[in-house]
Amino acid sequence: MSDFVEQDKIGMDAAFEQAFISYKKENGIPIGACLINNLTHEVIGVGHNERIQKNSPTLHGETSCLENCGRLKASVYKNCTLYTTLSPCIMCTGTVLLYGIKRIVVGEDKTFEGEIELLEKRGGCEVIVTNDQRCIDIMDEFIKEKPEVWNEDIGEED
Repeated sequence: MSDFVEQDKIGMDAAFEQAFISYKKENGIPIGACLINNLTHEVIGVGHNERIQKNSPTLHGETSCLENCGRLKASVYKNCTLYTTLSPCIMCTGTVLLYGIKRIVVGEDKTFEGEIELLEKRGGCEVIVTNDQRCIDIMDEFIKEKPEVWNEDIGEED
């Protein structure tokens, strides 16, 4: 586990930076993600929720990140950690399971519980929830400001 201490800091900082960009610079939903290769410790890609910016139903933080990584061999995904500021929804969880990503670091699951249990049980993923106060605070601020947009993002009724 100690091999991941520095990588986890880099990954979560990059994911949070993406959440900040989405919300504060692009007026979008503050969810960011980063994919790092566990063997080389290199950042492969980053992304953030772009549902508002691109009028997209599927560009959540995690899917945006993976899109920005481009096409990768299955073996690459299996040796990566996905960092996300918020617990993944069912769509993003399905993407993680499809590509066999085995390690996920989550900034927080207080705002949205997501599908951590599915990742662990079905995917055999190691899921680490950091309860990063930055991630909690930015989501609290956003939800207070735009509850209707948040409800739409998680598929809730108006």
